[in-house]
Amino acid sequence: MTGAAAPSRRYAEGMETRRIVLGDTHVDNAEINKTDFDEPFQELITEAAWGHVWARPGWTKRQRSIVTIALLAALGQDEELIMHIRATANTGATKDDICEALLHVAIYAGVPAANHAIKLAKRVYKELEAEKAA
Repeated sequence: MTGAAAPSRRYAEGMETRRIVLGDTHVDNAEINKTDFDEPFQELITEAAWGHVWARPGWTKRQRSIVTIALLAALGQDEELIMHIRATANTGATKDDICEALLHVAIYAGVPAANHAIKLAKRVYKELEAEKAA
């Protein structure tokens, strides 16, 4: 974190949650590649998104994963969508869960958004299966 201050409790919770959901390799790469320019952003998402929202007790990581994927698909945020589909291996969200979420995207955000997200999801699941087989 910037400066000499110890990380906040929320930041520490966020880093723990971020590692659980995205995996150590992803988080380690983000940490290694951060610069002075994006360090404030990395701190913000770790504390706010991961420490405040994802660490809340009201929903499971599976539930948060499903709604996050639906939102990212609806918004056309491909890189983040791919990252979160890969993270389902850690959150417990199944292919069936994601299929159902993307059906909702088709109805509430549009068929083109869902169609594109389904293509990306199929590619990611194929990659995950190949990695698992290797």
